[in-house]
Amino acid sequence: LLKQKANNSNKPISAGQTDTKKKQPLKAAKSPEVPAVNGNGNVAKAKSTNKMDSGSAKASPPLAKPESKGVTANKNLNGTKSNGKGCKEKKKNGIVVKEKDELKHKRRKAEEQVEQQPKEADIWFDDVDPKDIEAAIGPEAAKIARRNLGLETEQSQSVEQVLVKEKAFDGLTKAVAMDCEMVGVGPKGEDSILARVSIVNQFGKCVYDKYVKPTEKVTDYRTAVSGIRPQNINTGEDFKTVQKEVAEILKGRILVGHALQNDLKVLLLDHPQKKMRDTQRYKPFKQRVKSSRPSLKLLCERLLNVQVQTAEHCSIQDAQAAMRLYTLEKKKWEAAVKNKAHNKKCK
Repeated sequence: LLKQKANNSNKPISAGQTDTKKKQPLKAAKSPEVPAVNGNGNVAKAKSTNKMDSGSAKASPPLAKPESKGVTANKNLNGTKSNGKGCKEKKKNGIVVKEKDELKHKRRKAEEQVEQQPKEADIWFDDVDPKDIEAAIGPEAAKIARRNLGLETEQSQSVEQVLVKEKAFDGLTKAVAMDCEMVGVGPKGEDSILARVSIVNQFGKCVYDKYVKPTEKVTDYRTAVSGIRPQNINTGEDFKTVQKEVAEILKGRILVGHALQNDLKVLLLDHPQKKMRDTQRYKPFKQRVKSSRPSLKLLCERLLNVQVQTAEHCSIQDAQAAMRLYTLEKKKWEAAVKNKAHNKKCK
């Protein structure tokens, strides 16, 4: 019996025996020099009795402390050290499996997002505010819509690139935009007279631009705003000639502009109300920028993402900006005008 016990004690403990708490503490009587292992995996000091052939019992010396903290060395029966790799590998394998699953899930999610991203062919609708598209579909769709509308927000794009369509028709179109610059007359320069008039077609191409000789003595050139200087208007065209030419261009056409009543007033002209498209008075624009009388500068900043009127005003650029705002909403705007006319007929 003693020989059998001695033979059994020489067999090393397998790595699997150290996995569970139940198998870790072995009976002192059966295994000599086996340390008791507590729940944390630390070696506890314990005395074990070793039965010899002579029948006398000797106390085994206490175990030495582990060399470094955090590393627990378990001694098996034949005196060799095992660091419990089996348990660690299992844990590691568990983590690896989990990480692999997470990576697969993330990759699948990323692929789904790539598939869901809209393509240029998907964004087929015109005259829709890119901000509304961004809110409904997302930034990628809004980017495509801006590109289609010529409203790229990159800094490399100049104001002219946004307001004028390249390689477009440069003649008169069904709709034209007009803007005038004025100078001050009278004792304090409060009254206004025409100094310059500019007209652009539907694509932002300038079709008419002339300075006008003053009909009265100028008391305030308003250069900081108007950009007009004495030499510009002293050599300008006669007022009556300009008035006649402008009237001829506007005849039968849709007139676009910002605060058009002021421009028509200094030209001493009239235009049918149903043919006027004033960006200052268009209700959807007012609602978007939350202003009852929005400036052209504000509308361009909010709706076109461009800066205009940063220094002296330019009547060509202001006309182009008004036209670009109109073409942005053209379909909706024209539909609203038709509905209004239809409702009046019904009444």
